[in-house]
Amino acid sequence: MGSGSAIARKAAPVTDREETAIREGAWLEELCARNSGIWKNLRQCGGQKRAHLSERVTSVHADALQWMRDAPGSSVHAVVTDPPYGLIEYQEKNHSKLKAGKGGVWRLPPSWDGAKRQPLPRFTVLTGSDHNALAAFFGELAEETMRTLVPGGHVFIASNPLLSTVVFHVFQKAGFEKRGEVIRLVQTLRGGDRPKGSEHEFSGVTVMPRSGWEPWGVFRKRFTGTVAGNLRKWGTGGLRRVSENEPFRDVIMCSPTRGPERKIAPHPSLKPQRFMRQIVRAALPLGEGIVCDPFSGGASTLAAAESAGYMAIGTERDPDYFALGCAAFPGLSGL
Repeated sequence: MGSGSAIARKAAPVTDREETAIREGAWLEELCARNSGIWKNLRQCGGQKRAHLSERVTSVHADALQWMRDAPGSSVHAVVTDPPYGLIEYQEKNHSKLKAGKGGVWRLPPSWDGAKRQPLPRFTVLTGSDHNALAAFFGELAEETMRTLVPGGHVFIASNPLLSTVVFHVFQKAGFEKRGEVIRLVQTLRGGDRPKGSEHEFSGVTVMPRSGWEPWGVFRKRFTGTVAGNLRKWGTGGLRRVSENEPFRDVIMCSPTRGPERKIAPHPSLKPQRFMRQIVRAALPLGEGIVCDPFSGGASTLAAAESAGYMAIGTERDPDYFALGCAAFPGLSGL
């Protein structure tokens, strides 16, 4: 009886579900092992100064384009970044004025109700040649991003209503599929002002709309075959759902970065963790892979990746912001 039962158990057929689980386990295990090997090499890429902020996160003091040129092809699975999309505000002559609190192309708004407001770049002063330089810069970024991303990898890139058409067109021209935009509903200080110097004379006039949103372009590197096949091979091609019953959505309500986070990371373009954690999590559909932020600044993307349990690497060429991001990382990721 006992022997017969043992034989019966041994000969029991494997169910379809068990076969599927075995197959899925095999490709997922292979994918994770390959990504682990890529990560070990990638975080040592280049000879620049770097800080390993955790077992999963590395920050490199380097120019974004130069580091990406040195990085292996098909080595990152998503790019999430808030670049200096006005460019001239980060030229040395204007950047030094920002740090000194004396403007340049930066608009330094006065305190309001006792709160010190953050500086904003004056994108309306950009000339035609500035726009051409902007397009050329993002053209290089798009080309290097295309090379370093695996097939099906996504790009989330921040912009603003004045310049998004320029930046997004360049990424499409480089061969990326535009997959939509994530709209961050946020009440900013941009726009809504009366004519400068004639506020009382034209009290009923607004020079431009008060901004209440921030566009993030969503792009995907093209691939052959089906999304399911690409997911099995590269772990990319789609976006991670919020839950089994809720997809990732393209409108996110999120207030400006507030006191505690700005105290941890006083960077002029710091994005809040409440927002960054949502888009960083969505960028890796299986929760597996490497996120890259070429303009890591105050380390908000890197901190969001750490919170999600993702591997992430960022580059920052400004020595002060590189140091700031490294120092801020533990506090931001621990929020």
